[in-house]
Amino acid sequence: MHEVSLAEQLIGPVLAAAAQYGGERVTAVTVRAGALQQIVPGSLALAFEAVALGTLAEGATLTVETVPVTARCRRCDAEFEVEAFCFLCPTCGVADVATLTGNELLLASLELEPCESTSSTTSPS
Repeated sequence: MHEVSLAEQLIGPVLAAAAQYGGERVTAVTVRAGALQQIVPGSLALAFEAVALGTLAEGATLTVETVPVTARCRRCDAEFEVEAFCFLCPTCGVADVATLTGNELLLASLELEPCESTSSTTSPS
């Protein structure tokens, strides 16, 4: 199950972003994953839950947005969405294509609970 290693790779950037933006707690994480990654969203969420224990991200929900596979034919330059992992150009039938999307794994967004301010404000006299 490669979802565990992916969750381990995600937790670092999640915690770094929380620290950078002053979050007290991470409440939600959204990941964009290409279909070629073959991620099982429920398994990744469970793995993320486990690696987040004891961190600012403990209890955060993880949402996986799947990015479809798209390709461009090197012969006729047609762009198309790959269906059922069939990399044949639907325009000219050639299998010489470049993958455009579908292999990415991106941290798309975080929702943070802001830190409570410890400084007091005073009004001018």
